[in-house]
Amino acid sequence: MIRVVVVDDEALVRSGFELILGAADDIEVVAAVDGDHAVDVIRRERPDVVLLDIRMPGRSGLDVLADLRDDPERPVVGILTTFDTDEHIARALQDGASGFLVKDTPPQHLAAMVRSLAAGGVVLSPQVSRTLVEGYVGAPDPDAVERVALLTERERDVLEHLPTGESNAEIGKRLHLSGATVKDHVSAILAKLSVSTRLEAALIAERARRGGDRR
Repeated sequence: MIRVVVVDDEALVRSGFELILGAADDIEVVAAVDGDHAVDVIRRERPDVVLLDIRMPGRSGLDVLADLRDDPERPVVGILTTFDTDEHIARALQDGASGFLVKDTPPQHLAAMVRSLAAGGVVLSPQVSRTLVEGYVGAPDPDAVERVALLTERERDVLEHLPTGESNAEIGKRLHLSGATVKDHVSAILAKLSVSTRLEAALIAERARRGGDRR
């Protein structure tokens, strides 16, 4: 069972997510709270996944994310956003966000996204992808190609699959590797690219692809 905490300042949004996710047999929403109570509840409940609104009065999603950053049993965090601006992307990425979901994600897709987050996958709602790629990936990064070139051939194979949102086991099946081996490759990729999350690595891969296309 995947344990989820929903953090949003709007009670209606929290109720909606609880209702949608509660319909899945393998997902349990163990709490739904606002930003002011989020950190205490998350540390008490120890969920697998937190769906965190990035903009809230009082304690924002970025404040909550920063508080959780150094926790030894830190959950996977998916950022909830309307995404009418990308001004918080870089900070959320630096503080370890594993995905970005728009609040009006179709109900039939929401549970699958939570499962992907829980399995270590990268999650980007289709509505978010273009803004994120243009706003963050589009930033100058002339050495992205060289950074990716530091990876072994097998590590580059794994890196290519990170943007798909597949779990280690799913990537392993495609590449005829064990999930544990893929996990080791992902750890090496993060270290060589000097990033802390799979999402950041996936964005660097996109930068490198674009940089290579321009050459």
